[in-house]
Amino acid sequence: MKPSVFTFTVRDRNALYSAYMPQIEGGGIFIPTERPYRLMDEVYMLLSLPEEASKIPVSGKVVWLTPPNAMGNRVQGIGVRFDDDENGRSAKAKIEALVSGMSSPNRPTHTM
Repeated sequence: MKPSVFTFTVRDRNALYSAYMPQIEGGGIFIPTERPYRLMDEVYMLLSLPEEASKIPVSGKVVWLTPPNAMGNRVQGIGVRFDDDENGRSAKAKIEALVSGMSSPNRPTHTM
């Protein structure tokens, strides 16, 4: 199967906090989508982060699936683990800098 290619724009730091998946080694991000994916599908995205002028080209693999009508009214979508390369490490570092200090046990994310 050919890798999926898309642009994913995160508009603000709160949305980024909800989408970031720090529990994934190497970093990852949740992408709301109704498109069907399977675990380990390859994806390639141009990631736009808040406060960043340029898009980051990031490749990765689907490691999380939230199906339609998931318990707790969770948004349908996929979690993508960033590849362990320069762009993946750069995306992880930029995201972690933007969400630093936002963690709270009462603050939900798309996956936890």
